[in-house]
This record gives sequence, C-alpha cells and structure tokens, in this order.
Amino acid sequence: MSAHTPQILVVDDDPEIRKLLARYIEGQAFRVLLASSCGELRERIATNQIDLIVLDVMLPDGSGIDACRDLRAKRNTIPIILLTALKEDVDRIIGLEMGADDYLGKPFNPRELVARIRAVLRRRSEAIPQAPSLKAYQFEGFIADPQLRSVIDAQGNAIELTGAEFDLLQTFLDRPGRVLSRDQLLDLTRGRDGEVLDRSIDVLISRLRRKLDASGATRLFKTVRNGGYQLVVKVELREFPT
Repeated sequence: MSAHTPQILVVDDDPEIRKLLARYIEGQAFRVLLASSCGELRERIATNQIDLIVLDVMLPDGSGIDACRDLRAKRNTIPIILLTALKEDVDRIIGLEMGADDYLGKPFNPRELVARIRAVLRRRSEAIPQAPSLKAYQFEGFIADPQLRSVIDAQGNAIELTGAEFDLLQTFLDRPGRVLSRDQLLDLTRGRDGEVLDRSIDVLISRLRRKLDASGATRLFKTVRNGGYQLVVKVELREFPT
C-alpha cells in the first residue's frame, strides 16, 4: 500500500469484532492496527502514526469515553469514532462532549462504519485550504485558521476546540447570517446517512457559545425558534499568498 494510506486504529475488547473490522476495513484500502484495551490504545498511539481511531465505549480497563477525554485533554487531535452498545441519547452526547468526532451504535454494518471513517477523514482533509492561497476568518476579534484548525481571540489566546466543534464553527463562518436547521448542520458537518441525533448539534452549539463567550465576545449565535441557529456577526475572509 501507499505510504499515504490512512492508518485506522480499531480498539475493541471482542476479538471477533476486531478480526471482522480489520478484514473489512483493510479491504477498503486502509491500513489497520488493533488494540483491546485503553492501555494498548496508548501504546499504539505512542509508537505509530494513527489517522483515525475507532473506539469502543466498553473496555476491560476503562471507558472509551474517558480515554477520549484524556486524549483531548492532552491536545491530541486524532479523529475518534465511538462505538457504543448503549441506547440512551445522553450516553452518545457525553461522547461528543468529550471530543469524539462521530459515533456509531452497535450492532452496525461495517459498510456504514467505513462510510463514516471516509467522511471524517474527508472533513479533516478539506479543512486545509489549497494553493495558491490560505484563508483565515476574522469575526468579533477572533481569527479562525482552517489550515491549523485553530481559533485565536482578540488577546491572542488560543481557544481549544474539538474537531467537531471546529467543523461546526467553520460551517457557520462560511454562511454568516444564514439560518441553518439542525438537519442542515448535521448534513454539512457530519455527512452521515445513519441515525440522526439532533441534540448533538445543540450540545456543540452550547459548547461553542461557552468557549467563545469566555473570551468576552458578544453573542455570536442566535437560536431561531422552529428554524435552527444563525451566526449574527460580521465575518471577513482574509487570504494569504502561499
């Protein structure tokens, strides 16, 4: 395989599931590494270049949600798709709050998992502007850089955002003043064909408001009853020659 073939780390304590996913994902032109615990997850990350993690919530030495939170606390930005057998929306929302980029409930079709892997990797790739210029957004004293996937406030402080949070923010920055419904936001930011969880958008909006408002910004997002959400501040796009 090409040296640029994405490498996927599958973390699940069930050997049959690991074997099945490894065989299917490799058949879709990816490289695959396997782990059965949180400890092995940390070892694989420390010794390999990982492009995306497929992470089961229930592991023998800890929770996949806790592992996700710990990675984000260490500013590790590897995309994460959570696998969960839990049925309650709140459990999935907690996963998103801890920094996961997507989730998939068990049982699932491996084909859907690969579709989500491709969608997450595509969003990460498309976030990097192409030559001949790089662009950055300026709004209410903030600068959002799609290439670095970073946000700086008016005082020069970095605002730590998860991958899903940055994707959502950029969706609004590309469409300032436009009212976007939850379904539109799910389509634009997550690109998935499976189960729709509208409340995940509400969680991400709440987190964006909290993090950006902490820097003293005026209200950036407006909730439109029966409509969705709207970015209500002026956005300027600056281009920098490469």
